[in-house]
Amino acid sequence: QVQLVESGGGLVQPGGSLRLSCAASGIIFSIYIMGWYRQAPGKQRELVAQITSGGSTDYSDSVKGRFTISRDNAKNTVYLQMNSLKPEDTGVYYCNAKFGSGSYWGQGTQVTVSS
Repeated sequence: QVQLVESGGGLVQPGGSLRLSCAASGIIFSIYIMGWYRQAPGKQRELVAQITSGGSTDYSDSVKGRFTISRDNAKNTVYLQMNSLKPEDTGVYYCNAKFGSGSYWGQGTQVTVSS
């Protein structure tokens, strides 16, 4: 079955960095659009960044210039490098794999930005 397993979350001070990873299994990873979403307490889940099978990337305005999404098709893994973190980046970060009508989610990893 399809599994997306996120890792790398944690507590970090404002201005710090974290790198999230999402390891996928059960799918042909290279053909999927991979995305990172986040959900803050009391808010809807929102798209943070995504990367296509061809490597094109897109970011929400709130993270442009600070976050970088990348993928390693040989390792079936997508990454989110997060720099210059702000308290408003706090939330549960979810990995998503999308192809056609199929969409899969990971269980999420908590990111807390606080001093």
